[in-house]
Amino acid sequence: MLDVWPTLPIVIDAFFTNSRRSGVTNIIAALKEHDRVSRINIWGVPSSLLKNSAVLKKPFPELTDLTLRSYDALRIPASFLDGSTPRLQSLEFSGIQFAALGKLLLSATRLVTLRLSDIPNPGDIFPDAMATYLSALTRLQELFLEFRFPRSVDDRQNRSLSLPPRRFVLPSLTEFYFKGDSEYLEDLVDRIDTPVLDKFTITFFDQLLFDTPLLRGFFGRTNVFQALHRAAIFICSSCINVTLFRRKGVADHSALDVGISCRMPDRQLFSLAQFCRTSLPHLTTLERLGIHELMKLGPEWTDVVEDAPWLELLHSFVTVKDLALSRFLVRYVAPALQELTG
Repeated sequence: MLDVWPTLPIVIDAFFTNSRRSGVTNIIAALKEHDRVSRINIWGVPSSLLKNSAVLKKPFPELTDLTLRSYDALRIPASFLDGSTPRLQSLEFSGIQFAALGKLLLSATRLVTLRLSDIPNPGDIFPDAMATYLSALTRLQELFLEFRFPRSVDDRQNRSLSLPPRRFVLPSLTEFYFKGDSEYLEDLVDRIDTPVLDKFTITFFDQLLFDTPLLRGFFGRTNVFQALHRAAIFICSSCINVTLFRRKGVADHSALDVGISCRMPDRQLFSLAQFCRTSLPHLTTLERLGIHELMKLGPEWTDVVEDAPWLELLHSFVTVKDLALSRFLVRYVAPALQELTG
């Protein structure tokens, strides 16, 4: 049917569920026009499309947008798109394993947005390799890197930090979102410079220690911490979060947002305190701090009677002039404040 139409650009949009897998034949027919396809957006990618379709082994010279989402942790073969996407501007993979990611990224020199979410196996992309891939993306403005699980103990212990890494500049990156373990993020940011980074969002998995001095060095090489004036800490039953704001005109702009997944109150506070102490530069320009619960906290908070976790956390914010507390948290924070000021 495509033969009866003029040679216009082709856009492929498809949505599959576990109960609906029909339509693969039509997609393959469209993909055969590989020199006309400008956008591919497929949710719930059927395994038959990646494993059995020879059409995806050809280059797609006109492709500018590519989104593939898998429910089954499908692995993309090394021959995918012939490893060549010279006009690609937006790439999003979700739930996909990457045999061909490096080759694909090194060819996508026009890429502006890169979103790799729900990565099934952190061992597929080591930080040094990821930094090398990113080095080719001088136009990249948005980077989204999200792992489904933390790295294995072996991967986290076998960190190669003996020699100073080669550092690459990402001159256009303004927004960075990361979800994973702190060691991976440290190993990555120690290999990149992002001079115009404007917003950094981090979500860490629960871990015993947060000793992240390399992050502090990275923050010092960005403009994220310029003119910060307000901080907000939010607590819920499953996580704790701190957001640092700076003024943009008359509005507040979220410059750094850090969340730690954890369900134990004491550990939430100590984990965030460790991160602030080892990662953040001195927050001398902060004027306001708010501490709030996102929703009603559970009965486990009634056992948090020690001042030590609060003291650890508050030490990173001793220069603030105004403190706002939600009513529920006053009884926990007030005793620690008395010790801090005394």
